[in-house]
Amino acid sequence: MTMPDTAALLEDAADRIADISRADLQIMRRRAALLLRNSGSIAFEDEIEEALRDLSGEFGKTRNDTVRLIVREWMEKNTYLPVRELDEDGDTDGEA
Repeated sequence: MTMPDTAALLEDAADRIADISRADLQIMRRRAALLLRNSGSIAFEDEIEEALRDLSGEFGKTRNDTVRLIVREWMEKNTYLPVRELDEDGDTDGEA
């Protein structure tokens, strides 16, 4: 079931709340919770997914962490976010 279908079911249930059985409400709420829980992943074209897999392996991070890093750095570079200050006295393990 796609997200708009679930949203339409929930809206319909809200409109006729007195007519919906408790079991049906539980099913709809569980579907909605699963969609929300799993919505953190963005699907890209195959070539981008492959590049993300390679980059994630190089960074030793998960795919989602790599996407977060790329988006954060792009937003900082383009001044949508303030650049984070580096702690000059901190331990970098040989990486800046």
